[in-house]
Amino acid sequence: MATPVNVGLFVRLEALPGKEDDVAAFLDQGLELVEQEPDTDRWFAVRFGPSSFGIFDAFPDDSGRQAHLNGAVGQALAEKAGELFEPPNVEQLDVLAEKPPQ
Repeated sequence: MATPVNVGLFVRLEALPGKEDDVAAFLDQGLELVEQEPDTDRWFAVRFGPSSFGIFDAFPDDSGRQAHLNGAVGQALAEKAGELFEPPNVEQLDVLAEKPPQ
């Protein structure tokens, strides 16, 4: 049975002109980093439109969320801001209900 998640992050990214494919590739590569984080239980990279992207991830508790923010993905986001996308908008959230993976 999957670990219940209680907190999450929603990160919105707007690609710089001409960098849309690079942002998509960056997000695809991010999965490898996230797979090494034991407390990142759910992670999704999504595309909203031609230049709008997002990340949603969920954690059992705030310590897992903070470890993720301070980990390799958080560092990569900070390094690529201004190069591939506008500074990201990172929102911390509480998970009210979920249908866990089976």
